[in-house]
Amino acid sequence: MEVRRSARRHRTVTAYRDGDTLVVLIPAKMSRAEEEHWVGEMQRKLQRTETKRASPVRASDEALLLRCLELSRRYLDGTAKPASVRWVPPMRTRWASCTPADRTIRVSEHLRSVPSWVLDYVLVHELAHLRVAQHNARFWALVQRYPKTERAIGYLEGLSAAEGLGISALDGAD
Repeated sequence: MEVRRSARRHRTVTAYRDGDTLVVLIPAKMSRAEEEHWVGEMQRKLQRTETKRASPVRASDEALLLRCLELSRRYLDGTAKPASVRWVPPMRTRWASCTPADRTIRVSEHLRSVPSWVLDYVLVHELAHLRVAQHNARFWALVQRYPKTERAIGYLEGLSAAEGLGISALDGAD
């Protein structure tokens, strides 16, 4: 996160993303307490906006499958090709699951409202299971090719805790 103070800015506070960095623009005369308040407020506002942004992946199972193929191409050399990917009613102990034997992936509807980069992590996680069934070092090396892996795991851990789901992001997607 980066906070930029401006002498030209008198009353307005603005925030935007620059890659992975949240940039918050505030008036130079704002106190540290006001800065802290507005940074938190802008983080929440931007997160709500990112979550609500319509994503075609959320529209259908077919769109979910196409996203998996793109992620496989980008992060797994195109070698993880699911036979089917579908949204399923919320699971009690997992964000998603994969059956390598028939190459199927099921994604919990809990994830319809998460930011796209979090859903992408879960999809990469499941795609990696098409290559390596266990959660071993080889498996995690594949998953780590996705650049937002650790960030997405943190998001899912927080979501699970906030909603009282008891799902671990490390092994809840498998």
